[in-house]
Parts: sequence; C-alpha cells; structure tokens
Amino acid sequence: MDAKLFEGLTEEQIAKVKDCKNTEELLKLAKEEGVELSEEQLEAVSGGGACSDTLKCVTCGSTNLKLEYTRVGPVFKDTYYTCNDCHQQFYRRGKK
Repeated sequence: MDAKLFEGLTEEQIAKVKDCKNTEELLKLAKEEGVELSEEQLEAVSGGGACSDTLKCVTCGSTNLKLEYTRVGPVFKDTYYTCNDCHQQFYRRGKK
C-alpha cells in the first residue's frame, strides 16, 4: 500500500491497519480510532485505483469475482462483488 495512505497515523495505528484482514475491519478500526479517511484512503480501502489497476478480492486477492449489483447515490456509485474463490463480499466506490 502506498505510504501516503498512512499519513497522519501513529506507528501504533499503522500496525493495527496492517493487521486488518478485510475492508470491514479497516473501516471499523478507523471509526474506533476516530480517524477520518481521506478520499484517496477511502478509494484504496474500497478497492479503488490507489491500490491497483485490476480489481481483486480484498481477502484473498483473487480476480475471480462476481458482480452482484450497483447502488448509485447522489455523489458515489458503489459496485458490490462476491469473490468466487473465498466468498468474501465487498464493494468498490467510484464517483458518479
């Protein structure tokens, strides 16, 4: 993960981030620590371009994904996926 994504975090928080197994754990940690994620950090957490160009499962890294549905809001478009290998469900946030 890009070092810029850790800006503003303490060494202890960075260690906790690295221990997170999936997006849900990372978002829960941010809320518990009172850390507001930047747009770039949110994009990286949700599978956006800051992490990689190819969409991969947030748990196992597989590209064997099933598109479930897309939810369009006033600002963002969230696309939900299920990994066909480990069955993890996650979403990717994009701008509308």
